[in-house]
Amino acid sequence: MARRYDTNDATDRTTGLREAASAVRRGELVVLPTDTVYGIGADAFTSEAVADLLDAKGRGRNMPTPVLIGSPNTLHGLVTDFSEQAWELVDAFWPGALTLVAKHQPSLQWDLGDTRGTVAVRMPLHPVAIELLTEVGPMAVSSANLTGHPAPEDCDAAQGMLGDSVSVYLDGGPTPGNVPSSIVDVTRPVPVLLREGAISPEELRKVVPDLEVAN
Repeated sequence: MARRYDTNDATDRTTGLREAASAVRRGELVVLPTDTVYGIGADAFTSEAVADLLDAKGRGRNMPTPVLIGSPNTLHGLVTDFSEQAWELVDAFWPGALTLVAKHQPSLQWDLGDTRGTVAVRMPLHPVAIELLTEVGPMAVSSANLTGHPAPEDCDAAQGMLGDSVSVYLDGGPTPGNVPSSIVDVTRPVPVLLREGAISPEELRKVVPDLEVAN
């Protein structure tokens, strides 16, 4: 039976974050609020948990799960060949609605799907998400919806779709926005905007003037 906690209540928040962290460490799934939409998350380094996350969404391995982190410093252990331009984007837009696709460290023991040696990583601008990520480390997190359905902006919508496939729901109320993150590929010599979201190409070019936009 799934448990749900109101993170706007101080006592419930403390209990909920503790229970969510324990669930993640046991390889179970949790739902958490972010600055875009609600996400369904699992320990990024527990392959079975990531597989369960994809199953819960009805999503294939051909759509790998992004990774959320609680601090930019975490990047040092996750990615390689991270350019100066990539760090400038981190400095300008993290925490926030910018996902960066980078080459991951070859030594990492994880299975996020068919990533072809890359990882899509982001630091969300949401205190509940950051607190959980700081406690448990990098999490594989995708929008908390069944594939083909709208991404949920509140916990009710997420729970209505995912039900008891999730152990703990952290209810932070409606999310601040429903626009997804912008996605920039920093694996190439020139950064490429793969998906325009909350951050416009114009804003990104203030930091990376030669940014290209994918067709």
